[in-house]
Amino acid sequence: MKKILLCASTRPEMIKMAPLYLELKHRPAFNPLLLSTGQHKEMLYQVCETFGIQPDYDMQIMKERQDLFDITTAILSKAKELLISIHPDLVLVHGDTTSSFVLSLSCFYLQIPVGHVEAGLRTYNLYSPYPEEYNR
Repeated sequence: MKKILLCASTRPEMIKMAPLYLELKHRPAFNPLLLSTGQHKEMLYQVCETFGIQPDYDMQIMKERQDLFDITTAILSKAKELLISIHPDLVLVHGDTTSSFVLSLSCFYLQIPVGHVEAGLRTYNLYSPYPEEYNR
C-alpha cells in the first residue's frame, strides 16, 4: 500500500485536494494522509467540515503578525521530523503557497517524490499582488 501525504494549508488548496484525498481513501492501493501546516487554519477547517474530513497532521505554525520568513522557517523546522516519521511514498502539494514550497523543498532534501497539483495564479510580477508567485 502506497502512503500518500497530501498537503493542504489554505482554503483554496483544501477545496481542490479534498476530492483527491477522498478518492484515494476509496482505493485499496493507497493510504492517503492529510497534512495542514496551519497557514490558514480557520478557513481550512471550514472546508474540512464541508467534506467531512480532518487533517491527520497539523503543524500549527501560525502566529500573530508573522511574515513569509516566519512561515518558511516554522515549516522547515518541523518538516524534517514529521516527514521522517510518516515516511510517505509520495507527497502531493498544491499551488504556490509558502507551505507548498517549503514542504516540497523538505521532500527534496529527504529524497521523497513530490507531485505538484496545479501551479497557482500567474501575475508575471514576482512581488505583486502575490509575493508567493516566486514559489511556483
